[in-house]
Amino acid sequence: MSTAPVAPLTVIGASWCPDCRRAKTFLGEQRVPYEWIDLEQHPEYTERVEALNGGSRIIPTIIFPDGSHLAEPGNDELADKLGLTRVASERTYDLVIVGGGPTGLTAAIYAARENFSVLIVEKSAVGGQAGVTERLDNYPGFPDGVAGHELADRMRRQAERYGVEILQAVAVTSLETVDESWVAVATSTGDHYRAHGVLLATGSLYRRTGAAGEADLIGAGIHFCATCDGPFYRGADEVVVIGGGNSGFEEGIFLTQFARHVTIVEYADAVRASRLLQDKVAAHPSMSVHVGTAVVAFEAGAGKLTGVVLEDRATGQRRTHRASGAFVFIGLEPNTAFLVGEVDLDDQGFVVSDEQFRTSMPGVYVAGDVRRGSTKQLASAVGEGAAAAIALRYHLDRVRA
Repeated sequence: MSTAPVAPLTVIGASWCPDCRRAKTFLGEQRVPYEWIDLEQHPEYTERVEALNGGSRIIPTIIFPDGSHLAEPGNDELADKLGLTRVASERTYDLVIVGGGPTGLTAAIYAARENFSVLIVEKSAVGGQAGVTERLDNYPGFPDGVAGHELADRMRRQAERYGVEILQAVAVTSLETVDESWVAVATSTGDHYRAHGVLLATGSLYRRTGAAGEADLIGAGIHFCATCDGPFYRGADEVVVIGGGNSGFEEGIFLTQFARHVTIVEYADAVRASRLLQDKVAAHPSMSVHVGTAVVAFEAGAGKLTGVVLEDRATGQRRTHRASGAFVFIGLEPNTAFLVGEVDLDDQGFVVSDEQFRTSMPGVYVAGDVRRGSTKQLASAVGEGAAAAIALRYHLDRVRA
């Protein structure tokens, strides 16, 4: 279980530093609060960096509430410092669940209540995409809505109450059928586990635009999580949201808490957001929407985003839209890279299954956003987790007999 500090830690670095961006992304994924100090804006902190590192200017330098620090840590070192559990107590389990989002947590609760031993392996933070969503207003049982992190924490505590073990910041690197009763699971830490059954619940990642300049500015003006990075734009004159679906509109509304104005850009000639969200945005004095508009490139100055080059798809006319932040919400990519050649995937990379959630690999099941045909909605993801756990129960009873 995470023992991340309650008080915010401090990250000292620079916007042009790729290791700084990586560390910030990792902390954001783990929902660890931190204060970011950019040496270009606050050169006075250079002396502190040198004092902590024996005269060397090493960034990022991350200072913890107890006064200790790490200099240019890798994700593994940072995970260990935060107290994340990364090695399981056993080597064999009835069920290993790959992914700790709502689907995986629900399946774990159902399976553990049936007295099966369950291990969840999550490469980021428990809660998945739901855990970093500012507010969920359409999840049953919460008439006033619920913060994503709160729902994720509730589900986690419930799973742990039934004895579910959870590893964080650990990726599954391969699966292999040992025999009819066992599946071998290899992880990024070099550890190997065996399970009578495996559930794939890896979810999806945010899709990138592919526009020029994007890769260099991720974490330095381009983001994929408004909850994680929105507060950095407090007082900003303008931020852009790319994507006119429900996520783009919801996160755009959230960003108005910080930026003075938010512009939503949609490639298609019409937005895809619900009518309710469209009405909210239309009535908001600090929001604008542009449809039929392509993102061509991202411009930068001093290593930070300064503008987004937009193209009117009808006329071909281009212009630079000045903005200090851009948040991308244009769809999801399934987390299935480690499964290529192992289980059947469709042409978009989603896992193919039958009606009982079985994949092409014996003993391996799939549920949630990563499954072909799933609805990509939180309530259905939870439902699939429960249904897959029930299907797995019959499999586990058979192979353990």
